[in-house]
Amino acid sequence: MNARRAPNGVCSPPAHAVAVGEGFVPAYWADACQHLCARDRVMARLIPQHGQACLQSRGDPFTTLARSVVGQQISVKAAQAVWDRLLAALRREDTLTPAAVLAAGPDALRGAGLSARKVEYLLDLARHFDDGRIDPQAWHAMDDEAIIRELIAIRGIGRWTAEMFLMFHLLRPDVLPLDDLGLLRGISQCYFSGEPVSRSDAREVAAAWAPYRSVATWYIWRSLDPIPVAY
Repeated sequence: MNARRAPNGVCSPPAHAVAVGEGFVPAYWADACQHLCARDRVMARLIPQHGQACLQSRGDPFTTLARSVVGQQISVKAAQAVWDRLLAALRREDTLTPAAVLAAGPDALRGAGLSARKVEYLLDLARHFDDGRIDPQAWHAMDDEAIIRELIAIRGIGRWTAEMFLMFHLLRPDVLPLDDLGLLRGISQCYFSGEPVSRSDAREVAAAWAPYRSVATWYIWRSLDPIPVAY
């Protein structure tokens, strides 16, 4: 049994999302930027530097999670190379489906450059979607922590991956991924003149960002790399 889908075969878009091209952007983005600029001097400097760019969702929960598994513990460049080989091996253009992953099997996945452990993780993720153990439609009515608990029950998905999913697929506005090294490094550079920061320091800085900590985190990432990463 497949996870329930919207009538057109695609999971319904995240709440508070606006369709743009083949994906979605947050409807709250302009309000968030105004709020952050008014409350935080660093945000008031960073936000105008990036024009109309903003967080985007592909609208495809399985692909977003699969990309996050592929990208674990390797560079963005290496992750993209493996992802491209995986799409080619499975004869997909841009997205993966649970059925395609399960039909390919472990040998094809290993041949695309995935480690044995990531092959196990990707197959387990595909099974969760394929047999209905997780229902993407239900996430729209669940709070952030409930979704995190459900996702980390899947092999290979930890809290960081679940938080990236909340931000990049569901476009949740107030996620603060304290396990993200880029966030900590950006806060260090932007607020502490490069001095190391703790999770407690980061949480204190981010208190002024609520209820738009996802948006502020996105701009902190842009302070390190102006090219947005997509999942």
